[in-house]
Amino acid sequence: MQQSLLPPTSSKDIANIAIPVSLEFVFILVLNFINQVVVGALGAVAVASVGLVNSLNLIPTMTLGALGTSASILVARAYGAKREKELSTAVSSALVVAIGISLIIATPMIVFPHNILQFFGASTDVLKQGPEFMAVLALSLPFAVVSAVFSGILRSAAHPKSPMVATIITTVLNTPLAIILVFGWGVIPSMGIVGAAWATLIVSVIKAIVLAIQTFGLYRIAGWELPGNWGGWKFVLVPLFVLAVPLALTTIFWTSGNFIYNVIAQQISNDALAVLQIFGALEAVFFVASLGLMSAVTALAGRAVGAGDGALAKAWIAKIKRVGIWTGVGFGVLFALSSLAVPDMFPEIGPSVLVPVTFAILLNAAIQFVKVRIALLGAAILPSGDDVKGVVMGDFIAPFFVGVPIVIALAFFTPLGIYGLFIGRTIEEFFKVFFFSWRERRIQWQAVADKHFVPEELPDEPTTGIIQIP
Repeated sequence: MQQSLLPPTSSKDIANIAIPVSLEFVFILVLNFINQVVVGALGAVAVASVGLVNSLNLIPTMTLGALGTSASILVARAYGAKREKELSTAVSSALVVAIGISLIIATPMIVFPHNILQFFGASTDVLKQGPEFMAVLALSLPFAVVSAVFSGILRSAAHPKSPMVATIITTVLNTPLAIILVFGWGVIPSMGIVGAAWATLIVSVIKAIVLAIQTFGLYRIAGWELPGNWGGWKFVLVPLFVLAVPLALTTIFWTSGNFIYNVIAQQISNDALAVLQIFGALEAVFFVASLGLMSAVTALAGRAVGAGDGALAKAWIAKIKRVGIWTGVGFGVLFALSSLAVPDMFPEIGPSVLVPVTFAILLNAAIQFVKVRIALLGAAILPSGDDVKGVVMGDFIAPFFVGVPIVIALAFFTPLGIYGLFIGRTIEEFFKVFFFSWRERRIQWQAVADKHFVPEELPDEPTTGIIQIP
């Protein structure tokens, strides 16, 4: 075990990681929300169609994004321990696995979109527009997953601003491109909601290319180095999947629960589904303002663990959690104030949608700090502390044994309808924060650090010669 010579924590170090990551995601979601407004001009059915497909597409996107989280944790540990060869093979292997699995999963969504949407209860109106949108959107899945892996690698290797640059470059193109393809311009015909899917595909390809150039070319974080034999693959893939598979399972549970809520809303009415989509798009803008704190945990605590310093890892986490409370409260207030702008943003949608959207915003703004704590614990702290089992348990129990049963009871067996859906989801959030907090108290950070600490490579060990680690 190595004793840290660094100060216990530094707010500047947290800010250097958290602010660029948060700005990146805020920027993405603001533009995505603008796209939601663009689609909203086509009417409630268009909003419902795009929302249902997006909620379904979110399941494989977020699930395979677990590879990015897993790779970022391994990269942070290798970076902290200054193991160059291990870093390069982890990066290359994660990218190969991400591309292969995402292609397999995207294929049925491209070939059988109508059958999939029909199976999940899409209405007749949604089935007229949704399948083509889904088929095109699914083409972007491999590029989105690869981008997630690259982004996690860059943040863990002390380049947190780089994914933000790639995001700015690509998402600035997204809104005008979506407007042109949705409504038509000059010789370009109007494509309706499918135009938004093509815009997403184009910018996803560009973003993946920019991130690849940053990782392998501009910053030379890693070399392309795949394992040479089965033993080498096993050495890399076992720790990658030990983290990724449980994280993928928990993501499946979370996104599946989210999709079930969309199905429930669809069964209430098209207006109810539109409510959920408008609320979700707006909520995400304010929630991801705190998302950079999760990357800060992964990078800073991961480096401390890789260096064998459990006390430093624990100190980083305690400080980041305190910051999370303040960001949750602050952005919760802004989220509540955003309800005043909803009528102007969606002038074509009537009171049957606007009133429940306003209710949902105010309710969730009041518990924004709780949601930030859940995200910190489930997406960063518990995985970094080797308690992915706790994350899987919480993300399985909370929706399927708490949230969904309560939502069904309130939405269909009381007069609450869509209001019952949001009340039930709030009860689920409180259950989850208590469960994750209990699991966190069980982590012994020094034991985790001792388990993962490895000495620096000896001078005669082969290295890639790529990384310059200070």
